[in-house]
Amino acid sequence: MTIDVILPCLNEEAALGWVLGRMPDGYRPIVVDNGSTDRSARIARDLGARVVDEPRRGFGAACHTGLLASLAEVVCFMDADASLDPAQLPRVTAAVLDGRADLVLGRRVPGAAGTWPPHARLGNAVLARGLRRRTGAPLHDLGPMRAARRASLLALGLTDRRFGYPLEMVLRAAAAGWRIAEVDVPYLPRTGRSKVTGTVRGTLRAVADMRRVMAETALAAKHPRSSGSL
Repeated sequence: MTIDVILPCLNEEAALGWVLGRMPDGYRPIVVDNGSTDRSARIARDLGARVVDEPRRGFGAACHTGLLASLAEVVCFMDADASLDPAQLPRVTAAVLDGRADLVLGRRVPGAAGTWPPHARLGNAVLARGLRRRTGAPLHDLGPMRAARRASLLALGLTDRRFGYPLEMVLRAAAAGWRIAEVDVPYLPRTGRSKVTGTVRGTLRAVADMRRVMAETALAAKHPRSSGSL
């Protein structure tokens, strides 16, 4: 079976060679160029990846465009900045492939001091705790490396196109009764500066997006007829 790997990409020319070079056999990279001004798209094509353009800026926009472009039964998502090792993808997909889980997230385990800035790690922990309380899903990290079946993901009707997309995926999956799991994956120093965790402002923006999604889905659950969601 071929598994598509969706890689949202914004100016990651320095990291793509390492990321694409470590893609396991049977895993097909789809690099979604989200308005890069460097050579990211050209490098990805030269290395054999499929490149899809998504000019609308937004992490969720890039992820969802990749999902729509995918042709595989099972898809993965992961960052293109070399903070996650594609060699770990088979561990993340295993429970989906053998039917033990419907959505699996990679729980990031930092391997070196400074890999995960304190402000970003704290924001993630607060959101994960709220998510566990609300859904019962045994998650400790809203990790960007994850796997699920494509048709099922499309059926969730994800609407966020910003940083709330990963959280909305989990919330809607939990509401739909999905079996959600996580596995540990090494978290590495990224190549270049993060657009999110690299600054307090970026982290706060991502947390604000996720809190908005949390509030919107809570409202939709209370008033499903008026919202048309969940």
